[in-house]
Amino acid sequence: MAMGLLTQKLIAEAVGTMLLLATVVGSGIMGESLAGGNDAIALLGNTLATGAILVVLILVFGPISGAHFNPAVTLVMLAKGEIDFRAAIAYIMVQILAAIVGVILAHAMFDMALVQTSLKVRTGTGQWISEAVATFGLLTAILGCLRSRPEAVPYAVGLYITAGYWFTASTSFANPAVTIARSFSNTFAGISPADIGAFIICQIIGAGLAFGLFEVFNKPTENS
Repeated sequence: MAMGLLTQKLIAEAVGTMLLLATVVGSGIMGESLAGGNDAIALLGNTLATGAILVVLILVFGPISGAHFNPAVTLVMLAKGEIDFRAAIAYIMVQILAAIVGVILAHAMFDMALVQTSLKVRTGTGQWISEAVATFGLLTAILGCLRSRPEAVPYAVGLYITAGYWFTASTSFANPAVTIARSFSNTFAGISPADIGAFIICQIIGAGLAFGLFEVFNKPTENS
């Protein structure tokens, strides 16, 4: 029996999101273990691995599922009419579940307890603004490239997140599935469960602002 197109897309979203979180958390563990207490070095290792894997994953899975790996991206694509409601809900559910599996996989690779509860506090106005800015910038990069240079999306996303780790106070989660999953890791990359809700609200706001910006750009203009 032939596999359905949506099933293929969901498998791509699952594998891509799982590998993304395995990289985010795994590189955080490795960076912290090798940095000798130097958080800047640990963050640099975490940053480079995350930016690099995003380029690879989008190149591999973009032609299959669009390589969202992020409920904020899926919601914007739903608003744009690029994906229907049923598929969007399925994407988001798969992204969240696969992200948690990715965290568990990272813990398994480093012989740690598979499921943990993060104690890392990430809260406050600066962190919340950072998540809105991070997600706004990420969606701006995606929508801008899709508008004029679709082939550049993988590189734009990887480079933006690489920069976002350093210029935002929150280290640029910019992804509700990533935020939820990282609460299951009491490691360098973790976030306390109590801080998840505010992060996700700000991420959705940032994504909505990016969508609104490109709705303005996509309106017909009068010839001057």
